Parts: sequence; C-alpha cells; structure tokens
Amino acid sequence: MSPGQAFIGILGMAVITVVTRGFFLLSEREWPLPAWLTQGLRYAPLAALAAIVAPEVLLTNGTLVASWQDPRLLAAAAGTAYFWWQRSILGTIVVGTAVMLAVKLGLGW
Repeated sequence: MSPGQAFIGILGMAVITVVTRGFFLLSEREWPLPAWLTQGLRYAPLAALAAIVAPEVLLTNGTLVASWQDPRLLAAAAGTAYFWWQRSILGTIVVGTAVMLAVKLGLGW
C-alpha cells in the first residue's frame, strides 16, 4: 500500500466516523424513541457485561472449564450471591475480584 492510499483510507474512515457520530446532531428536533426500544436499552449495559464476563469464566483456551477448582468459578459464584443479596453491580465486581484474588493467593489455585 502506498502512502497516498493509506492517507485516503485514513481520511475516508475519519469522514465516515464524523458523519455517523454527528448524524443525530444535525437535526433541529429531538428524535423520539419507541417505548419498546427505550425499555430494551435499559438492559444493554448488563448484557454487554455478561457477554464479556461469561466466556472468561466458562472457557479456557476455547474449551469449557474441566475442574471445579478454578478460581473463576468460585469468584463468579460469590459475585452472583452478592448480587442477589445486595443488587449492586459495583459490589458484585468487587466481591468477585476479591474472592478470585484470595483463592489464587491463599489457596494457590
């Protein structure tokens, strides 16, 4: 790829990014969202977090975890229990991380 082609590619990507991100700023009035979409968007952050965490907990090198002595499983169980008790996502993350750290350092799993 020549430097000119790279420049054109970068410029094109910049233009597309500005147009797509600034598209909603071009309108003079607010765009109303349907109620079903507003309701569905409430769950987007939790769904994204689950999509990131689940493979990290359940898979090792692309295969399911074979042993129950995996600190990730215990940390996920502790985090889940804390969430059902307190309903706090931040607390769930802190508890899960603390349990995983304690099991790895304390038990050497």
